[in-house]
Amino acid sequence: MNVWLHAGLIAAVVAVVVVRRLNGEPLNARDLFAPPVVLTGIGLWTVSRHAGLHAADYAWIAAGAVLGTALGAARGVTVRVYERDGVLWQRYTWRTFLVAGISLAVMAGFAALAAHFGLAADARPVQLSIGTGFLGEALAVGHRALSSGTPFAPERRP
Repeated sequence: MNVWLHAGLIAAVVAVVVVRRLNGEPLNARDLFAPPVVLTGIGLWTVSRHAGLHAADYAWIAAGAVLGTALGAARGVTVRVYERDGVLWQRYTWRTFLVAGISLAVMAGFAALAAHFGLAADARPVQLSIGTGFLGEALAVGHRALSSGTPFAPERRP
């Protein structure tokens, strides 16, 4: 797939998710978990197509995925989860963006460190980084949602 098409698709998915969550949206499991699973899957597929990776490369990739998930979970703690019309809703707060900015800086530093130690750029796909971050967020928000006792919102009808 063309690099620019890939980048455009990723940017579009991230933009849609962020704008919807900034405005507040009903919280349903599919919308919470589908984007991170898709992006993480694309990232893993990209890594699988990279020839010549060694154990140390996979260790960097795994460490980056764990770090991204942890930073995403930290961001997820800042998401406001509340009841509205008998179902759960979620909304990003100013703290969500503060943690997102810190996360971007940490992940940029991690990527620079990985490059310094020789990990190929195409073995560190941005989709994997974004996907694991959103996955960590989804896990934190999902846990809080399940703990609330309020039902998830039903899926939207097309």
